[in-house]
Amino acid sequence: MPTTNTSGRRKTAVARIYLSEGSGNITVNGKDYKEYFPTLPLQYIINQAALVSGNEGKFDVKVNVAGGGVKGQAEAVRLAIAKAIVELDAEKKPALRAKGLMTRDDRMVERKKPGRRKARRRFQFSKR
Repeated sequence: MPTTNTSGRRKTAVARIYLSEGSGNITVNGKDYKEYFPTLPLQYIINQAALVSGNEGKFDVKVNVAGGGVKGQAEAVRLAIAKAIVELDAEKKPALRAKGLMTRDDRMVERKKPGRRKARRRFQFSKR
């Protein structure tokens, strides 16, 4: 029975997954993924790697995810599942890479600079 554990990241979210052969149950932080990610777009993001590789319903996934917001967490889980699928079957990698699921999205929030209101936004200019 193949099992693997990998991690995925997006913004400040970190997802650690444990993938094992099973019936397609996905548990996120002790809850069903449909309860943890209530909207359909987020549920699609979670299932995207399995759909692209043709492995939907073949693996049980246990996820521990922390940090960031719900969208970042969902994308971190997607990356971790894609990495785990490739670890078990390397032939799936080109299909996953073609959909952009194997690349870690490294965009982060830019830090606030001194003398500015936000990272780039200046304070309002007053002529008088």
